[in-house]
Amino acid sequence: MLCALGSAVCFGTASVLQAVAARASAPGSGSGVDPVLLLRVLRQWRYLAGLALDAAGFLLELVALRSLPIYAVGAALAASLAVTAVVASRVLRVRLSGIEWGAVAVVCGGLAMLGLASGAEGGGTGSAALRTGTLAVAAGVLALGGAAGRLPGRARAAALGLGAGLGFGVVEVAVRLIDDLSLGALLRNPAAYALLLGGGAAFLLLTSALQRGSVTAATAGMVIGETLGPAVVGIVWLGDRTRPGLLPLAAAGFALAVAGALALARFGEGGEGVTAEA
Repeated sequence: MLCALGSAVCFGTASVLQAVAARASAPGSGSGVDPVLLLRVLRQWRYLAGLALDAAGFLLELVALRSLPIYAVGAALAASLAVTAVVASRVLRVRLSGIEWGAVAVVCGGLAMLGLASGAEGGGTGSAALRTGTLAVAAGVLALGGAAGRLPGRARAAALGLGAGLGFGVVEVAVRLIDDLSLGALLRNPAAYALLLGGGAAFLLLTSALQRGSVTAATAGMVIGETLGPAVVGIVWLGDRTRPGLLPLAAAGFALAVAGALALARFGEGGEGVTAEA
């Protein structure tokens, strides 16, 4: 659980840096996913520093997924919005309302409940159909990004955010479906390709969403996409469970953590009021 929380701290802090870089980049043509945007933001030190934190957070996430149920790790990752809100309030002097400070407390309380109720990860390793299906979902994330360009502003941001969340969710599930790290086994495992494709697509869609659309809509879509689906997969197909008798506590903790994160959705870009000069 400490690794999951450490991952949330890394991701939450990285979002502050990456948002400033994304906003400082000149917008490209069109309204959908812009692959060239990544090349532009990679020239900014803030985005590179954010990527370094993302890499550290990803390594911590991998460790957490090897010992915790997916639903617990997903809720902890959604809690990165609480980290972002606190960092933005201190570093960027973004004012949090009383309701938003309350949402931070709700997230923390929900995670504490999850920590108490979570059992060990399930013993299931997934079927061949689940591995192939995970790769299909990763490919669908890219298709969703292309289709989002034809939607109006707020709906486009929500679709891009949902696609990014689904991509991050694919990564969470794929990690559990990789049980043999030898080169030959990785090359034969569709989950390995799903992890790479889902993660890359998620970063692309999220960067495009933050640069162009409503941050609140994009982040809300992302939180839903990266928590609900993977949690269901972990419980139904991979055998994730809670400690005996603590299912209601885990369910309440998960709901509180996700609800608190949704209340902080405007901080998906690192806080309202972040500008290119911040």
